[in-house]
Amino acid sequence: MGQVYRARDTKLNRDVALWEGGGSARGCENAASVPPRPRLILPIPKPGGAVTISAATSVTGTPRLFFGVPREVVILGVVSFLTDVSSEAIFAVLPLFLTSVIGASTLVLGAMEGVADFAASSLDMASGYLSDRLGKRKSIAVLGYSLSSLAKVVLVLASTAGQVFAFRVVERLGKSIRGAPRDALLAGLAPKKQRGASFGLHKGLDKAGAILGPLLAYALLGHFGQSLEGFRKLFATAVVPAVAAVAVLMFFVREHAGRRRAQVPFREAIRTLGPRYRHYLVSAGIFSMAYFSFAFLMLAAAHVGFGLKDVVLLYALFNVSFTIVSVPVGRIGDRVGRRALIASSYVLYAIMATGFTVVDSKPGVVLLFLLYGVFYAIDEGQTKAYLADLTNDEARATAIGAYGFVTGLIYLPASLLAGALWSAYGPRGAFGAAAAVALAALAYFLVFEPRAAIDSAG
Repeated sequence: MGQVYRARDTKLNRDVALWEGGGSARGCENAASVPPRPRLILPIPKPGGAVTISAATSVTGTPRLFFGVPREVVILGVVSFLTDVSSEAIFAVLPLFLTSVIGASTLVLGAMEGVADFAASSLDMASGYLSDRLGKRKSIAVLGYSLSSLAKVVLVLASTAGQVFAFRVVERLGKSIRGAPRDALLAGLAPKKQRGASFGLHKGLDKAGAILGPLLAYALLGHFGQSLEGFRKLFATAVVPAVAAVAVLMFFVREHAGRRRAQVPFREAIRTLGPRYRHYLVSAGIFSMAYFSFAFLMLAAAHVGFGLKDVVLLYALFNVSFTIVSVPVGRIGDRVGRRALIASSYVLYAIMATGFTVVDSKPGVVLLFLLYGVFYAIDEGQTKAYLADLTNDEARATAIGAYGFVTGLIYLPASLLAGALWSAYGPRGAFGAAAAVALAALAYFLVFEPRAAIDSAG
């Protein structure tokens, strides 16, 4: 049955029962000593009451760790992994399906992708604000994942360009709904000292799904053929991990309810996020003007002689680079501070962009794609961890959502500007301008941050 001992926990400021062995613990009034290696720490119940032993609780009262992060962070990573296996298996072949099988024009394809890119961040701010307003994280994230999964079910039956268009937009709206509440949920589950590693692991698993998804699509189309029926079988297969992701989130991740926010208007909620947050939002907005579509990197690779298949391999190499470094980068941020890590990401991007203005060899381009993977690991994972550091729990989803909405709005004109510069001045003009803007964002980030915040920001 195990042994129960009484002790005083100074952090909890209350008596606790130290338990070693199996069974359940009851209040113990006359504990003579404390064992050297207790397994659980439990509050002393009221007379006649009992404490239920939880297998996930450690001696310090913190969640049990897996891969150095809380168990539920790993489970959230599995949710994203399954979702990306499903999504990327579809997205890898969707242009081919739309134009070659359905018979739509490239104009329809371009319009669909443009609207989808906007939809992917259009509801970030609203869903984040709603999450804070209601004090709910998991339930809104489940709604977003469920909407995306439902859209994939509809795609299985799609036979017109309009239906495919609707799928693409609704699926991205689901992504926008779930993003901010999920990231706020993750931040709440991860202690601050493990926050960088937690976001890094989550994004690494997410990107691992993005690697496996296209490989799955390639294998299934090779088996089923590239007919309408073959694509439908692929899409039906892709629904399975999407539905599994929703089930895992619903049944294996607990709701981490943030403190329910006071009934304040949306504008007032944004203003209360604080000067450090607003400073970083401006920095990120400036940097977003340099952060154009990944397609331009692929064009740059083709410019130095990479064939179509080689460019696809470069994309895979970038994803592998991202996945490998995500967790180590997060741990570095936990140790040295995320402010320094964010600044280094601006430097890395400027170096990468400058590299594309001078490198004209294939090995050089390979190195630049690897460098871009390292940058992306910081930008995708550690920016969210940094935003979590800058805000309190009751406003965290609003802050993350506002960041996603603002940067998402800027990405479109940034890519249009890059295209115009490429047409007028070639790759050197586009990448040179991107490097200059990245350095301008770095200067603003370092020079104009509120001075009182710098030491605490790390």
